[in-house]
Amino acid sequence: MNKGVIFIISGPSGSGKDTLMVELFKKCPEIKFSISSITRAMRVGEVEGVKYNFISKEQFEQMIKEDKLLEYNSYVGNYYGTPRKPVEDEIEKGNNILIEVDVNGAAQIKEKMPEAVSMFIMPPSFEELERRLSGRGTESEELIRKRMQSSLDEIKRASEYDYIIVNDDIATAVDDIISVMRSCQLRQEKQKHIIEEVLEKC
Repeated sequence: MNKGVIFIISGPSGSGKDTLMVELFKKCPEIKFSISSITRAMRVGEVEGVKYNFISKEQFEQMIKEDKLLEYNSYVGNYYGTPRKPVEDEIEKGNNILIEVDVNGAAQIKEKMPEAVSMFIMPPSFEELERRLSGRGTESEELIRKRMQSSLDEIKRASEYDYIIVNDDIATAVDDIISVMRSCQLRQEKQKHIIEEVLEKC
């Protein structure tokens, strides 16, 4: 049985990444999603084990010591990261798994698992990015400027990724992500078993 493929997806605020993932899982429910571990308190509306596992800082630091994370980072005093074992278990079963991380997390995963396939979600233009970030109407100008700068800093690292997905139209962008995933399944190394089966009968 072939191993599954690890897919990394990143995108700055304003890229529409979260909306794309919702639509992707509707069309491809067989794709597994990597649940992150995080040490901050659970927020209203969040559910344990859906997007995050909420653990203590002590538990997280023990995972760091035991090399049980594919990537991790800290933000405003809390840790967040990707546990290694669930990802490895899924690919051993032949399942594809999607990991949503920022550019720093993606770089850490690629260093440990260079076979992982990375996709970066891009807004179609600077103007559209600015429109999306300012269109929420709930944030101050200062916060919008900070979000804009953060997004641009991430976009500067888009060239580190294997594929760039431009999110100008949601349906098209989702189809592009699916095309990347399918093409990876057709790589020669993923089809070796078929070649061997045919040749065995010659």
